[in-house]
Amino acid sequence: MDGWQYKVVYVDFRGRISSEGVEYIRQGGEHRTGFVRGYLDKLGEDGWELTGILPLIRPESSYFMLKRPASKQAGAAATEG
Repeated sequence: MDGWQYKVVYVDFRGRISSEGVEYIRQGGEHRTGFVRGYLDKLGEDGWELTGILPLIRPESSYFMLKRPASKQAGAAATEG
């Protein structure tokens, strides 16, 4: 194994997710937890595993830490090229 790749995701359960400069905004009737679960489901499909949650002092906001094997990224790059 070649180590780990990490991702940090800011989650504001009032309606915003931000990761690596990309933001996702919850749509009108979408449930807050369903919005976050859908985002995490997509990350899971890409091999990411949630490893920790750091709740912030601000209500309803947290950092989610995820990891996946570094070779997963190398394998994806090889299939894209």
